[in-house]
Amino acid sequence: MYALNQPLVSFKSSLAGGRRSTGKVIKLRKAHVPSFGSRPNGLGSVRAVISGGDKAAVEEASTPPLQSKDISGTLKPSSSSPIEVKAAVTIRKKMKEKVSEKIEDQWEFFINGIGQGILIQLISEEIDPVTNSGKIVESAVRGWLPKPLPSEHSHIIEYAADFTVPIDFGCPGAVRVTNLHGKEFYLLEIVIHGFDKGPFFFPANTWIHSQKDNFQSRIIFKNQAYLPSQTPAGIKGLRHEDLLSIRGNGKGRRKPHDRIYDYDVYNELGNPDKSEELARPVIGGEERPYPRRCRTGRPPSKSDPLTESRIEKPHPVYVPRDETFEEIKQNTFSRGRLKALLHNLLPSLAVKLSSSDIPFKCFSDIDKLYNDGLLPKDDDEQKESVLFSGNMMKQVLNAGGEWLKYEIPAIIKRDRFAWLRDNEFARQALAGVNPVNIEILKEFPILSKLDPAVYGSPESAITKELIEQELGGMSVEKAIEDKRLFILDYHDIFLPFIEKMNSLPGRKAYASRTVFFYTKTGFLRPLAIELSLPPTPSSPQKKHVYTHGHHATTHWIWKLAKAHVCSNDAGVHQLVNHWLRTHACMEPYIIATHRQLSTMHPIYKLLHPHMRYTLEINALARQSLINGGGVIEASFSPGKYAMEVSSAAYKSMWRFDLEALPADLIRRGMAVEDPSEACGIKLVIEDYPYAADGLLVWSAIKEWVESYVERFYSEPNSVTSDVELQDWWNEIKNKGHADKRNEPWWPKLNTKEDLSGILAIIIWTASGQHAAINFGQYPFGSYVPNRPTLMRKLIPQEDDPDYEKFLQNPQQTFLSSLATKLQATKVMAVQDTLSTHSPDEEYLGQVNPLHTHWINDHEILELFKRFSSRLDEIEKIINRKNKDGHFKNRSGAGIPPYELLIPSSGPGVTGRGIPNSISI
Repeated sequence: MYALNQPLVSFKSSLAGGRRSTGKVIKLRKAHVPSFGSRPNGLGSVRAVISGGDKAAVEEASTPPLQSKDISGTLKPSSSSPIEVKAAVTIRKKMKEKVSEKIEDQWEFFINGIGQGILIQLISEEIDPVTNSGKIVESAVRGWLPKPLPSEHSHIIEYAADFTVPIDFGCPGAVRVTNLHGKEFYLLEIVIHGFDKGPFFFPANTWIHSQKDNFQSRIIFKNQAYLPSQTPAGIKGLRHEDLLSIRGNGKGRRKPHDRIYDYDVYNELGNPDKSEELARPVIGGEERPYPRRCRTGRPPSKSDPLTESRIEKPHPVYVPRDETFEEIKQNTFSRGRLKALLHNLLPSLAVKLSSSDIPFKCFSDIDKLYNDGLLPKDDDEQKESVLFSGNMMKQVLNAGGEWLKYEIPAIIKRDRFAWLRDNEFARQALAGVNPVNIEILKEFPILSKLDPAVYGSPESAITKELIEQELGGMSVEKAIEDKRLFILDYHDIFLPFIEKMNSLPGRKAYASRTVFFYTKTGFLRPLAIELSLPPTPSSPQKKHVYTHGHHATTHWIWKLAKAHVCSNDAGVHQLVNHWLRTHACMEPYIIATHRQLSTMHPIYKLLHPHMRYTLEINALARQSLINGGGVIEASFSPGKYAMEVSSAAYKSMWRFDLEALPADLIRRGMAVEDPSEACGIKLVIEDYPYAADGLLVWSAIKEWVESYVERFYSEPNSVTSDVELQDWWNEIKNKGHADKRNEPWWPKLNTKEDLSGILAIIIWTASGQHAAINFGQYPFGSYVPNRPTLMRKLIPQEDDPDYEKFLQNPQQTFLSSLATKLQATKVMAVQDTLSTHSPDEEYLGQVNPLHTHWINDHEILELFKRFSSRLDEIEKIINRKNKDGHFKNRSGAGIPPYELLIPSSGPGVTGRGIPNSISI
């Protein structure tokens, strides 16, 4: 399976046990790793195997004289002599180091060279009758100034350790690593050579803490998957010990080197110590239910004992050590933050020289963001141009250069006027950045579920007569029967908050409903928009209904009504579908997986790629995006009530079982059950790009998961008898989603079918679902009129003082109702960062070249290869559909192709690609 390539590096290795170096040269070779179809990114493996004076380390080599094979494949000596085995220890250094760090490296090399830096214990799967635990041999890592690997892997270095193994040692199952240095290091892998069926791989991909920070050694297991009941006796205790080492008990402040996973509520979004205006309620609990986040243990704020004290930028928020960004990702994210800074610096300074924030005055102001950048050039903006006279600003501009200009968004790149048209407004409900809220209209009249005693009549002002006027002779009953009426309903989610939202400065919003008709020619047409305001002590509930008029005045009012709908859609997208349903809901799954599933557990190995970077990106979001005064509050309609809106949606809408794509489509009436179709459902609208492509990806994930689960749970009762698995699922329900723990809809976990369904939902959420609603943010949202994130004015009515101004200059009324330049550029900068793929992104169906030995199971590797090939086929299917004129929602003049669920992507803002995990 693993063939040898040319030598990569050699270094002197001293003997174990404190003996003097013999000067013997140990050659490190690169192991050939199996290909996983055409999807791996081709960086190549850096795995090394050692060949010493004999060839015992090489898989293809002849059996050494002192060894012969036994049934188990472990050492079977032909004499009583002990056996010499070797370990290759692969460590990753920083790619770009300061001079001081390079000097520290030289000292580390020296300390390791004399065997005083890293200690390794090799632990057998067999029991030592004296200690009643696994047999142990110990050695120190040695090697004098090891040379790095060539070219792109120059930051990866390797050491060796020699072990003298007793003849009855058995098969190695784990290693303990002790770091005697004063600082941590990143361990990629340990490979043990010299055993008959070796080499044995111990994938680590982890930070090894210094012994001065934590006296406990780290346990690394072999890449063999074991259910708890199958764990070899010699490492069974280690399995339990390793799990205990990373579980928190809800106490203590976490330190940067910790690997502790524990739960907490969202009680650190506010900063009452800084300002009373920044105080925020606790999100999570009976009053405001929410998924749990990773606990940091910071002390409470001085002003409010229920609020955790905050850590502000640039200081990091704690996440378990292995959850932090790797260097490439950190650099990419930092560049994104720099871009956001440069984008926002200039308009922020402009505001300081102006009496108020500056609205867009004409559409060409928006175009300048892409054509000219943020440099004001018009004569009537001379006040702003004062900004550019100082030396400091010139330096900023010189340093910023290309950062100050935005890329033309995909939505206007082909057709700059597409956003104006009704069919594009409707198309984006099926093929935009938020295609997960449209649902079929099942009954008339449209009714609210809110308390009528508080919010007034539940019946919508969109009447049957009004709809039938737009249907050209078809009755409402017939349209409903034929599944031709659809709705975007943001009435109930927003109406309870509208009064508070509209009391915020510069915010005016409605609760909205939009009804669409699916025509015989195959496209959606918006029929009517209802915009509602809640009742107040001085006035009853107000409901305004708008249709597309042919008169100039009604035409502009219709544009304003659509803008308010888009603003609501943007808020629900960001706070509910994006943040809540993917980021926040994934966090408890990740915490529970680390706390309850051993790294040896096959389900841990399956889920591990889908957990990468999520806790870190969520911590950064709590620090800068969803916090009090953060970007979301500053840029979206709900303002300071944003997380309360998200909590209300979790309470009323979120169900784990309906997060499966087929179940969600059926719930919304966008599909019906049909056993003859793939996934057992048939789409009501065939040309629904998100659903059609999503079902392809969902079915591939489901097939992969089912085949994987079958491999390990083929025996009856194997799921119910798996104690780690049962504890994992119970913890997700009872701790991770504690506020929903008593809901009757939680799936049971009794069979392999139950398990496959649960795992498919988790993997789909982390990969396909997040990709579909995240990576289109800049392509669709960065042109402000297409997708305003907030509105600053209500639609003028005939008795309003501003109505005459609207008649005189409707364009100015429209633009002044949108976000200001500062608000818009803030959102654009953040959307640009969130839509960017990092160069080290790991995509669905791919394996990181440094993690290729993730499991020692040929059948699983073949199944994964089949999964990877299926994703390649899906990519081709989607590309064909995007060129097929039959699909009007994904092809046509000026229409950007729907690529958000194409599995692969390059780095940058591509509008495509499905990462394994929620990594941005």
